[in-house]
Amino acid sequence: MTFTSKLLGAVSFAALSVLGATTASAAGTLAGSTITNTVSVNFNVGGVAQTASSASNVITVDRKVNFTVVNTGSTTAVSPGQTGAVTTWQVTNSSNDTLSFGLAATNQTTGATAQHGGTDAFDVASFTYYADTAGTGVYAAGDAVITSLNDVAPDATKTIFVLANVPSSATNTQVAGVVLTATGQGSAASSTGTTANQTLVNGTKQGTSFTVFADGVGTGGTDVANDDKMSAKGDYTVSAAQLTVQKLSTIISDPINGTTSPKAIPGAVVEYCIVVANAAGAATATNLAIGDPLPSQTSYVASFNVLQNGTFNNGTSTCNADGAAGGTYSAAPTPTVSGTLNNLAAGATETLRFRVTIN
Repeated sequence: MTFTSKLLGAVSFAALSVLGATTASAAGTLAGSTITNTVSVNFNVGGVAQTASSASNVITVDRKVNFTVVNTGSTTAVSPGQTGAVTTWQVTNSSNDTLSFGLAATNQTTGATAQHGGTDAFDVASFTYYADTAGTGVYAAGDAVITSLNDVAPDATKTIFVLANVPSSATNTQVAGVVLTATGQGSAASSTGTTANQTLVNGTKQGTSFTVFADGVGTGGTDVANDDKMSAKGDYTVSAAQLTVQKLSTIISDPINGTTSPKAIPGAVVEYCIVVANAAGAATATNLAIGDPLPSQTSYVASFNVLQNGTFNNGTSTCNADGAAGGTYSAAPTPTVSGTLNNLAAGATETLRFRVTIN
């Protein structure tokens, strides 16, 4: 009993070792493979064993075409006028053959529901396709431009990037829905000896194998089941700054009344305050540059610094007497006051103040 138990254990371990060393393929037996089955018939004549008879059958495995396309991650946040805005996609080849894939990105119809919610409101333009050359899953400048995704092995997943340009007319929170459609293609040697992609036709024999389309229905609405196409939706959402600008004026003094109830008469000193506000929920505005040409009826007061990045009193709708010197005045070619503001976050307000006299 003890010996038998050890023997069975050894056999079980060997069997498990063989199973562990075998790599299963979700795609199944590769297209073009041959399955050979041989039968033998043993017999006797007059009690004497004769040479066995045998027969073989060979099956060539056909090509089963199946693949998926998905948009990865969340919506792509973009700015109005942005070029090369990136969406990320994955193509998985579940076929039992190496395939290439034609790629075609299109805009969704205005009013259609986008992948991550929201309604399509504008179109992006100039689609270009890039392979994930570095294999990081994140677009980089060194990734290669492609027109098709070539030679994807069975069970392999490849990441591609679709880049597009956002119109400057797009506004905050607007959504642009896009659809990426992949079409399965076979590979054949071209006249130059390189690999060329060829159209697959359902039910036809190409090379040694027939082709059978087994693809499902994608989410992009541009394909049907068993048509050698797969589509998926992605989208861009505009995250823009929403600036409002006010220009306020206060009479500081005049030659007759001084600072007591001064009036806007010649010689009066006027303080201008430019108020820039960014709406709540908007994207941060950067590189804010102000240029204010002076009216010809006024003269710049050089003794008062151009004060920028000041604060605003929403309660009284007045500019506070603060800010830091840093703005400039240029007399030529047109008298102009200039300044720069700090990055303006959502819901924030900043001011620029300077003074002139009335001529």
